[in-house]
Amino acid sequence: MTPMARIRTAATTALCAGVLAAPGAAMADDMPGEGVTINMAQATWDTGWFPAEVYKQLLEELGYTVDGPTTLDNPPFYESASFGDLDLWVNGWFPLHNTYLERVDNVELVGYVVEAGALEGYLIDRATAEEYGITHIEDILDPEVAQAFDATGDGKAEMVGCPPGWGCEEVISHHFEEFGWDEYINVISADYAPSMADAIARYEGGESIFFYTWTPNWTVSELVPGEDVVWLQMENVSLPEGHGDLVDQTSVADLEGCQGAEECNLGFPANDIRPVVNADFIEEHPAVRALLENASIDLQAIFDQNALMHEGEDSSDDIARHAAEYIEENREQVDEWLQAARDAS
Repeated sequence: MTPMARIRTAATTALCAGVLAAPGAAMADDMPGEGVTINMAQATWDTGWFPAEVYKQLLEELGYTVDGPTTLDNPPFYESASFGDLDLWVNGWFPLHNTYLERVDNVELVGYVVEAGALEGYLIDRATAEEYGITHIEDILDPEVAQAFDATGDGKAEMVGCPPGWGCEEVISHHFEEFGWDEYINVISADYAPSMADAIARYEGGESIFFYTWTPNWTVSELVPGEDVVWLQMENVSLPEGHGDLVDQTSVADLEGCQGAEECNLGFPANDIRPVVNADFIEEHPAVRALLENASIDLQAIFDQNALMHEGEDSSDDIARHAAEYIEENREQVDEWLQAARDAS
């Protein structure tokens, strides 16, 4: 065989094996999102901003241009995603957000940011719980007990709740209406972070505190269940329309900081945190679907980052740095997610 024939044979073999590709093909495979802009949103609760930034940076590594995330309440996000004005967010809480899904169409849940790790419930400081023997929220309906949490002098307990527009506000409102708690408890529905900062200051001053919270959240790092605060159980459970089939899923086994029970009935079902996407968008972009199906964030990492935000590292630059550091610390796993997305494209 002549040298030229050997070269031609080698070239043919390489082409058949896929070793030689058209110019630019490798780059296209590495950057399937090049030339595509994703309109992304994030929730109004700041504990969701770190996951949003992590996913934004992952999408950018695939070549997508990410516009946002735009901060929105739940109703406008789900409506905008349904219409296609927004493509996605990663701050969906399910089943808490089921009622929003029922009001719209053309949206889809894809993957899990955190699976079954998001808890909700009512808590009080441990010292007051032990002084009055409080284990259930119904115990606070005793006027003498309610006065322990009275910060305004009207005889009612003050409880930090959720701002209007949050999914938890709908469930809390339902609890109050269903069980008549308004007679004994005032709900603080202002901006959550400053309301909790005020509650923590009162706790540090030796006062009793009563609040709603969720995990992952910086509050449970600042006020540690079992040490500083305790979870309250509910004797009876009722959920809003659309959640009724979940009333038997509100108990958590071996929950740290829940007194007097192996199974702590919090009155809220455990949630999955999930990406929510416009259905037309995700059908057109299989690489995004594959990324969302494979990626997730360690729950403890969200706790730790939220604590940093509470300590003052809460600017957009701080959050972007936290996300970049998390990605690099988990680079081996991240590269697997990105490769799955590239393969899908």
